[in-house]
Amino acid sequence: MSESPSSSNDHTPAADAGFPYDDRRDFDDASRGLIATLDPGVIRNAAGEVVWDNDAYAFLSGEGAPTVHPSLWRQSSLVAMQGLFEVVEGIYQVRGFDLSNITFVEGDTGIIVIDPLISMETAAAALALYRQHRGERPVVAVIYTHSHIDHFGGVKGVTTQEEVDSGAVPVIAPEEFLEHAISENVYAGTAMGRRAAYMYGAALPRNPRGSVGAGLGQSTSIGTVTLIAPTVDITHTGQELTIDGVRIVFQMAPGTEAPAEMHFYIPARRALCMAENATHTLHNLLTLRGAVVRDPHGWARYLTEAIESYGGEAEVAFASHHWPTWGADRIVEFLSMQRDLYAYLHDQTLRLLNQGHTGIEIAEMLELPPAMTAAWHTHGYYGSVSHNVKAISQRYMGWYDGNPARLWQHTPVEAGKRYVEFMGGADAVIEKARASLDVGDLRWAAQVLDHVVFAEPDHAEAKALLADVLEQLGFGSENGTWRSAFLSGAMELRGAAFGTPANPASGDIIGQLSPELFFDAVAIQVNGPKAWDLDIATRWAFPDAEDATYRVTLKHGVLTHVREGRGDVALTITVPKAALGPLAMGNVEAAMGAGLTLDGDASALTAVLGVLEPGDPGFAIVTP
Repeated sequence: MSESPSSSNDHTPAADAGFPYDDRRDFDDASRGLIATLDPGVIRNAAGEVVWDNDAYAFLSGEGAPTVHPSLWRQSSLVAMQGLFEVVEGIYQVRGFDLSNITFVEGDTGIIVIDPLISMETAAAALALYRQHRGERPVVAVIYTHSHIDHFGGVKGVTTQEEVDSGAVPVIAPEEFLEHAISENVYAGTAMGRRAAYMYGAALPRNPRGSVGAGLGQSTSIGTVTLIAPTVDITHTGQELTIDGVRIVFQMAPGTEAPAEMHFYIPARRALCMAENATHTLHNLLTLRGAVVRDPHGWARYLTEAIESYGGEAEVAFASHHWPTWGADRIVEFLSMQRDLYAYLHDQTLRLLNQGHTGIEIAEMLELPPAMTAAWHTHGYYGSVSHNVKAISQRYMGWYDGNPARLWQHTPVEAGKRYVEFMGGADAVIEKARASLDVGDLRWAAQVLDHVVFAEPDHAEAKALLADVLEQLGFGSENGTWRSAFLSGAMELRGAAFGTPANPASGDIIGQLSPELFFDAVAIQVNGPKAWDLDIATRWAFPDAEDATYRVTLKHGVLTHVREGRGDVALTITVPKAALGPLAMGNVEAAMGAGLTLDGDASALTAVLGVLEPGDPGFAIVTP
């Protein structure tokens, strides 16, 4: 029987045949309160280019296809529902306009906007649909529940920097939001962006042989990413704000699904917002695009705190993805099962680690309790038991599994050459891989063909066969991001290299860099060997950042910054805030046009810029 990778430990389509596909409660909840849809469900930017097309997923309203895991088809058909929905009186969501949801809470005079999507265009379209049916209410506040880009990137589609600066529209976020929101998109942003293109199937066609959705949402919009810095920090659980007559009680949940994250409760509406910590899927502890490993133990603890604080009182729980849950008892049941899911993965992984098993072994051993897998919302449509277990192992034990034979392994290219030679050459390996494919051992076929491709990247037959194997693995995946990764790899092996279709490091995000984050972003671009012989000291002044000054040295290939540092310098560079974004993106001419000034030997700056090496958004993944 063919293998079918999935997240809740290898649900195959056959195994899922006993699941209650005729249970329509999720469909009832997902469609509850629908007021209107966007018709056509296509959103464009000012140039007329499509940045979001939900109509491309219309095929999901039909019967499932043999090239899609039936459980993923079910989830995707739920997530693809789009439109304006009433959650309860006074709270409305627009879903299906981006990877995430945007929520509007009505106050005495206007609306509070929660999590304004990824792109300015999609957020503006959502606000327009809301106003079309609920009236021209002004935006009186914006809340970012956490520091991921799909929860703040569209903010300039619902308000302006001028409105925020005037105090008319406060922007509320958990403490340390800005640092985490920026650093995630700058430090390893190029690598994450390239891998995210695989994870979300950005370049895949929308059809039963391509992208059917990412499980958490259908995909990511590709419009204009914006950012407005928060003006109000939430720093502790129990902190309250009353905004336009709406009382909100906050619960901090740092280090869970995001480094900076919070839940909140609206007592008058008996409505609990769970941000992204309780959705209708097993979430990621480590995303396929890469990130800092999340803490499932803390995640479970904050869900327990939410249950203890609001369980039995809240009548609706909504999140920044998927559909709400109504009813006090159902909410407690839902949150408790989500809590137990992350706690079980954490505790059982550690139990098995302490018995001497490695992460890759535990990922094959660990089974969820039957009562847990019986709930649809525990299925791994976005995260997976397999890669979450490996993430927990990585969090506690690191990359090394303790076996010294694996301490100093060859690179994939060098290992591939040796494996292929040991196995009798590329043609022999390909024949053996075909035999593995014929008996349904897709995982092994992929593993050995990967060695051939890295040993002989121009071997057309190996690339074609590996593409076929990855495609079959994708067709069998219950997990939306695994499916996209497998199918994206197949696409690039067949010659359709697509790079990084969307770049999260927008001008707005770069422009919000603090001086320290700016220097960090520059330091990780220094080509060390090219800079070995340089010894350059400069002073940087930031008049819009409390007139902060820094002495910056480039020596031994290392860029170091010290606030108010002492010593002579070759050049003083004054950087107003307007010039920071262009300068960080390497455009000195535009930065000078925005007010950047140089006092001293300008060649010092030229020398520093000359050893910077930006990331490559099109680096190879399935080939060397």
